[in-house]
Amino acid sequence: MTTLFTPAEARNAVELLASRPLIRLVTEIDDNGAIPPRRLADTLPDLATHQLRRATETACTHGLVRLAPGTGLELTEQGSQLADLYDAAARWARRHAFPEPVCEFSTRIRHVLDLLAPSLATQRTDSLARRSAARLPGDEADADLARPRALLIQWLAGNPQVTGVSAPEPAA
Repeated sequence: MTTLFTPAEARNAVELLASRPLIRLVTEIDDNGAIPPRRLADTLPDLATHQLRRATETACTHGLVRLAPGTGLELTEQGSQLADLYDAAARWARRHAFPEPVCEFSTRIRHVLDLLAPSLATQRTDSLARRSAARLPGDEADADLARPRALLIQWLAGNPQVTGVSAPEPAA
């Protein structure tokens, strides 16, 4: 298999997708529907105004949300797929108590994305299974992590603007 992404592309993607304000925005809309105009600060009171502005701008720029007349800020298809990725990552992290048995939803997602980032820039798809046991709880966790990894690769392939370059070459 050819390299999926360069290390810089993987790092760029993870930095963007692991942003706590972006995670909060996408998952809030996914869980509760569109956020009405001028209700963003009330809906996400744990985020500062500048964090909300930046998350909204980032989400709009990358096609994750749109402002729908009459309803407010809603997810696009890409945003819904990202929410599915976030859910899969959080489920894996909860099941394997990663990074800790108790932690915030966005922290779990960030740690899983950080864990997956090196495997995005590898020559072989089985490289994740060969990774150090110090980073993963065990073989069962490796197998379970395949779903979030596949969702991440699929999402990034469909949204190459997130990595900062064009889409990766198909596998040989």
